[in-house]
Amino acid sequence: MTRYAIPFTRPHRTGREAALVGDALGGDHWRGDGPYTARASALLSSLVGGGRVLLTTSCTHALELSALLLGVGPGDEVIVPSFTFVSTASAFALRGARIVFADVDPRTLCLDPADVARKATPRTRAVVVVHYAGVAADLDGLAAAGGTAALVEDNAHSLLGAWRGRPLGSFGTMATQSFHDTKNLSCGEGGALVLNDPALHERAEILREKGTNRARFFRGEVDKYTWVDLGSSYLPSDILAAILVAQLERADATQTARHHAWARYHAELAPWAERHGVQRPHVPVPAAHAAHIYWLRVRDLATRQALIGHLAAAGIQATFHYQPLHLSEVGRKAGGQPGDCPVSELVADTLVRLPLYTDLGDADIDRVLAAVTSFTP
Repeated sequence: MTRYAIPFTRPHRTGREAALVGDALGGDHWRGDGPYTARASALLSSLVGGGRVLLTTSCTHALELSALLLGVGPGDEVIVPSFTFVSTASAFALRGARIVFADVDPRTLCLDPADVARKATPRTRAVVVVHYAGVAADLDGLAAAGGTAALVEDNAHSLLGAWRGRPLGSFGTMATQSFHDTKNLSCGEGGALVLNDPALHERAEILREKGTNRARFFRGEVDKYTWVDLGSSYLPSDILAAILVAQLERADATQTARHHAWARYHAELAPWAERHGVQRPHVPVPAAHAAHIYWLRVRDLATRQALIGHLAAAGIQATFHYQPLHLSEVGRKAGGQPGDCPVSELVADTLVRLPLYTDLGDADIDRVLAAVTSFTP
């Protein structure tokens, strides 16, 4: 594997992880739902507007829990962006739903309300919105476009982002979070389900515990626990939760560092981008972004590959991102055709993500800026 002087991403260590993991290991509760799980859940709830938080082993599992909670099944349709990670769609396809791929807004790369409105039907059970790169989708437009369908926020990119001053993750019936090591806050692998509808709390707890009422037993609410619903084992270890506590407790410092890097890119690349017709991220006025990704869009695939190669020669790892799901092998089997989501198809060929991580220092940012601006598209 090629080693870069400046990698695309690097996990951040707050300095508290080892001590908290050691404390968790010194206790007798290594399994899920221990004291560190409770601390992490409370910290996360405070960041997303107070919704009930259930930690999971991944954002994928949180999405699968969402599908179970909504009762999605054969005959239902679920609208998702084509420009997203596979889990956004597969979690609902696993329940037998027909996945309807919608296009993204060319400015924000988030789900386009106009295309959602065109593709929604009486069978649409849910609309899954991804706040791409940490920038909020048009939540006002999506609320109208989706009709009575449930809104699920795939909030993997956008923890600590906001829309009209309100935290992302607090708008949907439920939201999912990722703590993969490429995310702003990480425990290596992990996720969470945020429930904004109190009516779902009890069943979500059951589904997450293999379909049993085990949590009620441990709280002394029943004298034994048994199998009461269909579910699976989605609980992360309390040891992983200890790492997450260290990360969540330093969230403000992490975000300050990431916003600094993002802002420097945005300001200092502006003249070069304007001169060469390169698109930079757009943050709508009602949105506060989470500084998760900084991207550029060039004119075509050949230029994209040339820019990535140019940066690699300078020791800098830049990369493209998603391929359109409607043109994937599974998407084509479901009827996806070229032209169904033209913006997603164009973005997949023209987008470049620059290095962005918490410990990216000003000297490294200077080096990235110099390399980018020395490239002629």
